Amino acid sequence: MTQSQIVLHGTPLSGHTHRVGMMLNALGLDYRFAAAPAEVRASAAFRALNPLGQIPVLQDGDLILADSNAILVYLAGRYAPDGDWLPRDPVAAAAVQRWLSIAAGEVMHGPAVARMIALFGLADDPVRAQRIAGQVLAFMDGHLAGRAFLAADHVTLADLACYSYVAHAPDGGVTLEPYPAVRAWLARVEGQPWFQPMPDFATQAVRSVAPTAATAS
Repeated sequence: MTQSQIVLHGTPLSGHTHRVGMMLNALGLDYRFAAAPAEVRASAAFRALNPLGQIPVLQDGDLILADSNAILVYLAGRYAPDGDWLPRDPVAAAAVQRWLSIAAGEVMHGPAVARMIALFGLADDPVRAQRIAGQVLAFMDGHLAGRAFLAADHVTLADLACYSYVAHAPDGGVTLEPYPAVRAWLARVEGQPWFQPMPDFATQAVRSVAPTAATAS
């Protein structure tokens, strides 16, 4: 299949961007990274790509696509239609979809929001974020007991969607120590040949403009 020019708009410290970057690596796709910090996301040019001002945004030729989970589904369908990233079996596909929803729901409002409060000064409720983080991590730990991955016996989009913010939950003061099955799952994802770590916060320049939860998708 002929590959068109792919551009990924995002920021290095965005877990939403990170999951798409890992998918591009896993598929062996060449792409250009276009930095989209807060001031870029507020520009008319970026709002023409995504009127919501969220990252990441993927450009693949004439296609412009926002929302990280939607991008994962697109990349799997277009560049690995016969692969195992999104199973065709309806039960297995539903299992993946459930975790995509959890990634956009509990993982986002728990570990991700806790991290944005701690690192970027997001104006949100830290108690609520910590409570949701504890609930979803306990649920994940129980689910992963005796399982290698979230939705199947191999890596799927579910694992990519949930990895980044769970792995970086400690950035938001959410410890992973009580969740051995979660920690073992993180190690299995990190052992994949296409894995790339998200940069450490301390090595990145910190923007003075605090983000909002709406800046990520």
